[in-house]
Amino acid sequence: MSATPALAGTRAELAALLSAARASGRRVGFVPTMGALHEGHASLMRVARDEVGDGPVVVSIFVNPLQFGEGEDLDRYPRTLETDLKLCEREGVDIVFAPSVEEVYPGGEPEVTIEPGPLATVLEGRTRPGHFRGVLTVVAKLFGLVGPDVAVFGQKDYQQLALIRRMVLDLNLAVDVVGAETEREPDGLALSSRNRYLDEEQRREAVVLSRTLLAAREGAEYGVDVALDAARAELRTSTVVDLDYLEITAPDLSELPADVPAGTEARVLIAARVGSTRLIDNMPLTIGAAPAARPTQGDA
Repeated sequence: MSATPALAGTRAELAALLSAARASGRRVGFVPTMGALHEGHASLMRVARDEVGDGPVVVSIFVNPLQFGEGEDLDRYPRTLETDLKLCEREGVDIVFAPSVEEVYPGGEPEVTIEPGPLATVLEGRTRPGHFRGVLTVVAKLFGLVGPDVAVFGQKDYQQLALIRRMVLDLNLAVDVVGAETEREPDGLALSSRNRYLDEEQRREAVVLSRTLLAAREGAEYGVDVALDAARAELRTSTVVDLDYLEITAPDLSELPADVPAGTEARVLIAARVGSTRLIDNMPLTIGAAPAARPTQGDA
């Protein structure tokens, strides 16, 4: 049985808990979350442990109001600290940082924030203006408070991962950002804290998102257009999924050239509403090459 993780609710408590590790020179691993933890988060904790060995693994649990837009699900976002702590204990997490909004934003809504740049205007950014400003601002704050050597993020939130890597590069932050593979249910649905919003029928229908991505991956052997056509055909098998976007991009989320050479690595990304719940997913694919085997749980 793993030891119960130390719980810090303030910046001062967090600093005190981390002081011994800093004094010994051990590497610090960090997994930022908004709570409502599931097996996908657990996999990130295991990656962090592998990265830092006997160094402390810190998990933050903070529902960040700055990244929620008007009409989004800030008020109903699940807050399950007691069960979250049990999962952290099971995974051998050393410190859980669960601050209040006032602790993270002591002066109220910040006047100085992180400008995410042009990458924040596509995909998620088109329908969620201001979202990535909020994400990068809180991640920068948490990096400053935790001082991690390694921070682990899931590839399911692929655009977020790309933007955090760009922030670390552009601001010369001394953090190694690791992108961990997406964890999936046995039927292929990507694990998400928002899956709990789905009723039984919506849960059955939601798996069409991963099937759509697989169709794109299989069609990619014949080019981008065929991949998108195959994906759209699969998506049309559901009448209750409201598509936001379905796109194939370069791995850095830039546009692919008009004439894509065979063997080009790419990413297919989807966002859609199932009922009132908005879900996202993505997978890697290769243009003009035979598709890889179908992913099982753990594949991105």
